[in-house]
Amino acid sequence: MTRRIIKRALISVSDKTGIEDFARALAHQGIELISTGGTAAALRKAGLAVRDVSEVTGFPEIMDGRVKTLHPKIHGGLLAQRDRHDAAMREHAIAGIDLLVCNLYPFEAAVVKNASFEEAVENIDIGGPAMIRGAAKNHEWVTVVVDPEDYSPVAAEIAGGGVEKATRSRLAQIAFARTAAYDSAVSEWLAGELARDGDAEPPRRRSFAGRLRQKLRYGENPHQQAAFYVTGESRFGVATARQLQGKELSYNNINDTDAGYELAAEFGGVKPTCVIVKHANPCGVATAETLADAYRNALACDPVSAFGGVLAFNRSIDADTAELVANLFIEVIIAPEADSEAIRILSARKNLRLLIAGGLPDPHAEGWLVRSVAGGLLVQNRDTGAATAESVRVVTRRAPTGQELADMLFAFTVVKHVKSNAIVFVKDGSTAGIGAGQMSRVDSARMAAIKAGEAAAAAHWPEPRTIGSAAASDAFFPFPDGLIAIAEAGATAVIQPGGSVRDDEVIKEADARGLAMVFTGVRHFRH
Repeated sequence: MTRRIIKRALISVSDKTGIEDFARALAHQGIELISTGGTAAALRKAGLAVRDVSEVTGFPEIMDGRVKTLHPKIHGGLLAQRDRHDAAMREHAIAGIDLLVCNLYPFEAAVVKNASFEEAVENIDIGGPAMIRGAAKNHEWVTVVVDPEDYSPVAAEIAGGGVEKATRSRLAQIAFARTAAYDSAVSEWLAGELARDGDAEPPRRRSFAGRLRQKLRYGENPHQQAAFYVTGESRFGVATARQLQGKELSYNNINDTDAGYELAAEFGGVKPTCVIVKHANPCGVATAETLADAYRNALACDPVSAFGGVLAFNRSIDADTAELVANLFIEVIIAPEADSEAIRILSARKNLRLLIAGGLPDPHAEGWLVRSVAGGLLVQNRDTGAATAESVRVVTRRAPTGQELADMLFAFTVVKHVKSNAIVFVKDGSTAGIGAGQMSRVDSARMAAIKAGEAAAAAHWPEPRTIGSAAASDAFFPFPDGLIAIAEAGATAVIQPGGSVRDDEVIKEADARGLAMVFTGVRHFRH
């Protein structure tokens, strides 16, 4: 038999969205309703007849509600195989439960709200996961529903004569994934608590989970399957964004947009900033007094690569900026907000994806980055390293000017978001050239200079903007040749981590060329 008729349902939910209508649909089919605590009270208030769990078990809720469903008459009703365990059910007066509707204590929400340790612990659900797992294991006989979005289709199947086997199997998979994600959230929270208490050891076991946000047409390439899952991390970005218009986001759109918005957020407390990204690398970054000027200056760095790229802003998009960007073919725009006139202007570009993130991510907030490798996961905390005017160390005879130091720090912020090996030239708060992802640091410097030369030729400038610029390297120079390539491109100041066994040779070369150079002691590899 592929359909299972529902005669008895147990409802226990923290999130009561849609539960009254669903329960009313069940009652309309003559299904007996059993419930707990607040859920039972809500259903009775809605005019529905409900039996308390304590009436079924013959045992009261105890220990402030910590123990109420952990009873054989509940778990026996969920786990019983009706064609094998009927004798045991009769002997112990256990009635089958055909439908479990359960969602869990709001642990994730409590953590996001910075609940105290004690409050977070009290929001760890025990009975709910136990029931969900039992019902999911026994989905041959029991239907388990953990998401309100499944209420309507399940109610329709019940009204049509019973729940199909395929539906029960699908709901069981969702149920196990939900309890796994819940346990992952608890585990990660405890790992964070241990770290805050000074435990520097990585946890022996880790668990990561996500919820499907969007099924994607394909991955990086058309022959690859892909989907977008969101985690419980409270961080503004693509995962929180509202898409106001445009085509469905692709795998590459999401990856590029995330890269751009994370970099734009680095300048959240500074001036209006525009970041242009292509293939997860910035190809133009600028700050200015207005967002429109920031866009113009960012575009000037590499207008060829910007075509078909992603724009990320750290301010609400205004009409002036919207008028400008509407003239360039752009795949995605993301910003914290956009005013009504800007939205109207951009709406003329029907295929342009406009995302409103609602805020900027904190570039200094801790978090985890996860990458798969064959047979495992590489896990590291987010790169929150930064350099300041106070933290850098001048290592050359000539110290940088105020403008050089400002451009150095700007370049070092950008280079953190460029694939290694990375070299970034900056002049007056705008990138002048970006060299990304080369196997040789010398080639990255040369590539950045080439792009700067091409941009100057296209704009009919008298010289590339790398002349008189500051340059940043994401890692130290193993030999002076990389520094020489930067100097030959016209830079007058260099910021780099330092730490090479040949630092003295590099410093000597910088002094010989009259460069100012500072060390940060911070490396920014990005692979």
